[in-house]
Amino acid sequence: MAETRQAETHGFQTEVKQLLHLMIHSLYSNKEIFLRELVSNASDAADKLRFKALSDSKLIADDAELRVRVSVDKEAGTITISDNGVGMTRDEVMSNLGTIAKSGTSEFFSKLSGDEAKDSRLIGQFGVGFYSAFIVADSVLVRTRAAGSQSNEGVEWSSQGEGEFDLRLIEKAQRGTDIILQVRDDAQDFLDESRLKGIITKYSDHLSIPVQMPERDDDGKATEWKAVNSGQALWTREKSDIGDDEYKEFYKTIAHDFEDPLLWSHNKVEGTQEYTSLLYVPKRAPWDLWNREQQHGIKLYVKRVFIMDDAQQLMPTYLRFVRGLMDSNDLPLNVSREILQDNKVTRAMRSGSTKKVLGMLKKLARDDAEAYQEFWNTFGTVLKEGPAEDHANQEKIAELLRFASTHEDKTEATVSLDAYLERMPEQQDKIYYIVADSYEAARDNPALEIFRKKGIEVLLLSERIDEWLMSHLTEYKEKAFQSVTRGDLDLGDLEDEEAKQQQEELEKTFEEQVKRFESALGDKVKSVRVTHRLTSSPACIVTDENDMSTQMAKLMEAAGQAVPETKYIFELNPEHTLVQRVVSVEDEAKFSEWAQLLLDQATLAERGSLKDPAQFVTRLNRLMMELTDL
Repeated sequence: MAETRQAETHGFQTEVKQLLHLMIHSLYSNKEIFLRELVSNASDAADKLRFKALSDSKLIADDAELRVRVSVDKEAGTITISDNGVGMTRDEVMSNLGTIAKSGTSEFFSKLSGDEAKDSRLIGQFGVGFYSAFIVADSVLVRTRAAGSQSNEGVEWSSQGEGEFDLRLIEKAQRGTDIILQVRDDAQDFLDESRLKGIITKYSDHLSIPVQMPERDDDGKATEWKAVNSGQALWTREKSDIGDDEYKEFYKTIAHDFEDPLLWSHNKVEGTQEYTSLLYVPKRAPWDLWNREQQHGIKLYVKRVFIMDDAQQLMPTYLRFVRGLMDSNDLPLNVSREILQDNKVTRAMRSGSTKKVLGMLKKLARDDAEAYQEFWNTFGTVLKEGPAEDHANQEKIAELLRFASTHEDKTEATVSLDAYLERMPEQQDKIYYIVADSYEAARDNPALEIFRKKGIEVLLLSERIDEWLMSHLTEYKEKAFQSVTRGDLDLGDLEDEEAKQQQEELEKTFEEQVKRFESALGDKVKSVRVTHRLTSSPACIVTDENDMSTQMAKLMEAAGQAVPETKYIFELNPEHTLVQRVVSVEDEAKFSEWAQLLLDQATLAERGSLKDPAQFVTRLNRLMMELTDL
């Protein structure tokens, strides 16, 4: 046996201990998943070495036939998964086997519900394939040596899946990694070689790296290693020869997911550029979906040789939830990230893959509205990044967007822009929307009153990204978007001449009172005017067309950016009883108090907060006491 040196004992990251506890207590209903995960990791290690060897052939010269081997020792009660791939250094072992997915762990555990069925599905989103070994093992031993390192630089990692793991340097003659599982008493059925062969055939048949198991003679002695899988990369086969189950299992392997994908598309492009793509849309969001800087899910192959597993240049950031691979015949085998960034081949591949994904989603929305709604609920917020990032496909992305609206009774976004256009009045020439902090704040905003009175549908937007989205999405199918809380309200042909004339007369009648409010409020407002929007509220505030909107200001503040102070336009409803009583107050000091109260109320309805809420409460209490003679 290899010579070992004194072990170092380390404590697991807290979240790892929690995860292992869940796994050891049979969180997974399908225990055979452990072999799929470990074989997939071993295959990845071989792929990575093959790529490194393109620039340094010495890394692979002493053992050029890359493979994964699975063996069983029934007497010892162990299963061993070995590869002669890239291996790991001590620091890589610490990083990869001491933490879960390196980040996101707190979010992971905040989502655990206590329901084992739901929690087991969640685990698959957090990149924890190695830890699935503890589903069937009392203890796990890992021996590894990085390609290019010396034989005395091997590393041994061992753990019983509890609070600690041991780490030591060892002598290891060959590069690569051996994982030895001490099988638990309740998992002894996995010591049957025929069962392991069946699992490998089921989950790993598509791997291009041979997965080998020992052939045995009549006496049960191992005679030679023989590949169990077909060894043909799935994406290189004809689509007509691949069943849905094969596509699903391939997805689970490359995405480390435990559920079937929602959609997939397998395409071979020939012509000026030649490449194959196999793209998947998951059912559930990966844990790092909201991290735009995290690795993307597209693997790049060149002539079936693995190059990299986070090829950001092949898929736009707003489609970062997509998983899969692309295999090019036109890129050099030693392609670097720098070359990828400015290469006409990758630009063509990115354009083609983007259109393919958008086309898949369009078809889903057309053919299965319920399934598309589930997709939207999961990934819609990320898709909203698209119009700003991808102007060339802006209308295609807009077609996929969904919104809540005043014509629907649901809080979730269910209305497409096409549905909005179909049911709007013929004389309407704009798409009206409102952005607020919440669905309820948008739905109840006073600025919607005139739209409800006239039966005009308004889209209700309430996510943080929505103001940013609408700042880039200016029109759809030649209909301009118009915020109901910005600028002058112009309903165009939706407003009849009689109503316009009445409004002009009202403005003239109330002209002196407008000046009085302007004098009382001074520089707290940009201007005061008679409203066109209100029917049942006394006042509202709106943003000038050229000023920063309320929600955009909040977005920038949340990002730590300096935001110039915005002064609002204060709109009054002269027909409201409260406004009429306020203008009847002759004492200018008291009138100013009432004017400020109306402004604070309008600000609260629009912004959801006040700069000085205590002063507002004091003013309100004082005026209420005067009215009630207390």
